Amino acid sequence: MDDYPLLNVFLTMLYLFLWVMWFFLLFKVVTDLFRDHTLNGWAKAGWLIFVILLPYLGVLVYLIVRGRSMHERDAKAVKDSEAAFRQYVREAASGEGSAGSTSHVSDLTKLAELKDKGALSPEEYERAKAKLLA
Repeated sequence: MDDYPLLNVFLTMLYLFLWVMWFFLLFKVVTDLFRDHTLNGWAKAGWLIFVILLPYLGVLVYLIVRGRSMHERDAKAVKDSEAAFRQYVREAASGEGSAGSTSHVSDLTKLAELKDKGALSPEEYERAKAKLLA
């Protein structure tokens, strides 16, 4: 360790950090390319070739040219995902399945209430629950 000065350790850590950060940006750019539905196949292929052949310059140019729309696509994906989750929770709470069929949530609740009141034995409850979930 005596032959490797402290400054070289810091520089090595900096280079490693920059290398990992560049890979993160590269993956972000590639996923953004494939997520964007406004670009046609040739434009996607051109950007991908540019990013692969001239990696640092390609990523930098992509971020400069398409950085704002990249953020807008990310925000839209988050918004769509949140809306889908809220819709799923609404359907589950109201007792409707995603395909419009009724959910078994209310039936399971009724079974649990009957078991708690003693109207069903634990074995009958388990059989009825297994039948409902099958």
